[in-house]
Amino acid sequence: MKVRPDWWRKTLAGAVLGWTLALALTGLLAWVGPGGLHAPNKVQFLMWMIAPIWMLIFSLGYLIPTGTRALMSLLGANVVAYGLLFWAQRAMAA
Repeated sequence: MKVRPDWWRKTLAGAVLGWTLALALTGLLAWVGPGGLHAPNKVQFLMWMIAPIWMLIFSLGYLIPTGTRALMSLLGANVVAYGLLFWAQRAMAA
């Protein structure tokens, strides 16, 4: 099987931007999830959820038609997720 040239971009997008998106999503769940930020056992659960979320994003990145679109899509998702995360931190801290 021949490796297509855009798979390198898709792999980079899934590895780097998928990881940062998984961090943002678990951080968002930590702030707005049940029990608030300091719920018992929540930290341990969220720590273990980063890898499955990251691998889900990583693998779904190959379904995006081109490597450039995968980079742009995951970059946009990161911007939205981190925007929501910073908003949630300000809203919950006040």
